[in-house]
Amino acid sequence: MSAPAAVTLRRQGAPDLLVAYADAVAALPIGPDGRRIRRNAARRLLAAHPQPAAWMRRPTPARLADLRRTGAWPFLSWCFVEGHLTPDLDLLLAKTPGDLYLQWAARHPGDVRQITGVAERFGWSANWTRDVCRGGLALVCLIAGKTLSQLGDGDFAAFAQALAEAPSAGHHTWVHNSSRAFSLHQACYELRICQHPPRQARPAQATIAQRARAVSQPGIRAAALRYLTTVAATLRPGTVALRADSLIVFSEYLAGAHPDVRSLTQLTREHIEGFLAHNHKRPWRGRVARDQPVSAAVSKRTVIDLRCFLDDLALWGWAERPSRRLLFPADIPRLDKPLPRALPPDADRDLTAAISALADPFARTGLTLLRGTGIRLGELLDLELDCIWDFASHGSWLKVPLGKLATERTVPLDEPALAALDQWMTRRGPQRALPHPRLSRPADFLFTERGRRLTPFRLRRGLDDAAAAAGLRGRDGQTMHVTPHQLRHTYATTLINSGMSLQALMALLGHVSTEMTLRYAALAAPAVRAAYEEAMGKARARLTLSIAPVGQPIIPGRVEWLRAEMLKTRVAHGYCSRQLAAEACPYANICEQCDNYVTAPEFIPQLQAQLADVTALRDDAAARGWHTEVARHSRVIASLQAHLHRLKRNQEPDIKVDFHQGRLIERWFAELTTRKLRRSAHRSVTELETDIRKWINEWNKDPRPFVWTKTADQILEAVADYCQRINDSGH
Repeated sequence: MSAPAAVTLRRQGAPDLLVAYADAVAALPIGPDGRRIRRNAARRLLAAHPQPAAWMRRPTPARLADLRRTGAWPFLSWCFVEGHLTPDLDLLLAKTPGDLYLQWAARHPGDVRQITGVAERFGWSANWTRDVCRGGLALVCLIAGKTLSQLGDGDFAAFAQALAEAPSAGHHTWVHNSSRAFSLHQACYELRICQHPPRQARPAQATIAQRARAVSQPGIRAAALRYLTTVAATLRPGTVALRADSLIVFSEYLAGAHPDVRSLTQLTREHIEGFLAHNHKRPWRGRVARDQPVSAAVSKRTVIDLRCFLDDLALWGWAERPSRRLLFPADIPRLDKPLPRALPPDADRDLTAAISALADPFARTGLTLLRGTGIRLGELLDLELDCIWDFASHGSWLKVPLGKLATERTVPLDEPALAALDQWMTRRGPQRALPHPRLSRPADFLFTERGRRLTPFRLRRGLDDAAAAAGLRGRDGQTMHVTPHQLRHTYATTLINSGMSLQALMALLGHVSTEMTLRYAALAAPAVRAAYEEAMGKARARLTLSIAPVGQPIIPGRVEWLRAEMLKTRVAHGYCSRQLAAEACPYANICEQCDNYVTAPEFIPQLQAQLADVTALRDDAAARGWHTEVARHSRVIASLQAHLHRLKRNQEPDIKVDFHQGRLIERWFAELTTRKLRRSAHRSVTELETDIRKWINEWNKDPRPFVWTKTADQILEAVADYCQRINDSGH
């Protein structure tokens, strides 16, 4: 049946396009009536419009009316798929596509498989994969009249332009098709079909000339344009934009308060003083406009920019410069210097635990790195795959890219940060390098997903979720708002409190001036704390009363002493007790442990009693888990045992020496030590022993007893006379 239909049409002189369509219809898996209906619809459309290409140039509403009247959309769809006609986007958006996209996908199965493979690697959902691989791919290729391998960046730009101009594209249609084209462009970039990744549509940045037009005074506008063009060669674009904004603010003030000023040569100090007062209280302007005074930082930046502008013109000798200097250092507002907003240790601990439990892998990894390395948020997002450096002797380090201050550095990685990086790299998988926004080269950014760079949004959302999970509350009782930069402050504060030097901290944070790092030295410097503790230790030693809680006796009774929840010290003729809040006494048992401490046999009972009590105190401290008290009592026990051992050894029966004789023997040995030990140059023990025996023999030939040759009053008078001479000498 089908072959005769095509033959009949050819015999009747039908157009070749209609004959070819009849052959295609004959191959469709439909009944004879369906084939006849399709052939007749195509014949009606071609009878009314013999030139289909000319008909495609008619307005979209007229074409839609023709299609409704003739029912020839299946014929038109076949023409699009076979390349006989190139559709326009407005028609495809206005007309329900029917099976057009399915026909195109069936004709190009290889193209569909390529995009599907990228979609699976990127983790697209099944619905979105089907929408992009069939609808989006077919739509873009049909509009461009190309296959997938023939597409280029220009085709996607043309599609975006056509979509923006299509009358049939409502807001929802525009959003949906823009998203499909964006995802398809990503897949094409990953397949290396396109050379540039897609970019979100954003308003173009204003040029320097466009910014300078906002300056209303002709003379000032010409000088500002020339100046901004000059400094753009050395300053970053963002800095130039801010400086232009400051000059616009100054121009707006002059236009309102001094409309007669048209050039910089007319400026006087009076104009500057008026602007300084206005700038301090002016409201916000531009896209952040609101009826509130600008912040002190914005006010200061505006004055600094204006001063740089005027000073540079004077230094460069421009004819447009004012006649004399108008802005001085004292005119620049001074800012408050608050301490870095570091998290308290308990909040830091709870937040870190909550971060490790976040479900979002990017937020979990990124926030762990921010807290573990102290890098800035922008530096984190600019990290590349080769950012980890391993040294056999120094461990793993993180190479921090060029950031806010245009410097590179390395910071050490701890185990949690290194583990988080390893997990993310395993999950990330291979992706095509993306153009670096500043360095004009391809870069394998670490934090990319589905072919796109990740943004700070998920990090901030993850930080809010972690703060809520950790139970952190602000002053209003609501969940505390923690910013990513606070993790950097917490990192630096922890290190400075642990004793890190300012030079090392400055290197880790990437600061270019010590003034930036000195802010952290004011937080809780160890040197300040040590000086405070030393002073307070001396002050506590002079207190006459111990610190005791309200309702408790300052000193417990003798019976409760050993069992009291206090810091207890047994001294030779009594006992001491201090409340826990007062901390241990720095001078406890200082005499018993001193090298100059000398006792005598008559004090053996007191020493033994003291030893028994100190032993009981050590055991009590061990039971309470007071390890520092155990160590202190153990030192006293060792000293007392040494004294008792020496005294008992000297009391053996074969030694009959009274106390006075013992002191004389000690004095004689001191003389021997002074003369033969401290001043000797002996090279062997034998030589020393020979010399000592010789000295003893000489001593015994003419022994000299140790006796006082002066009375006590005479000794005291001599000491007083010596002190008087020292005072009179001016020392």
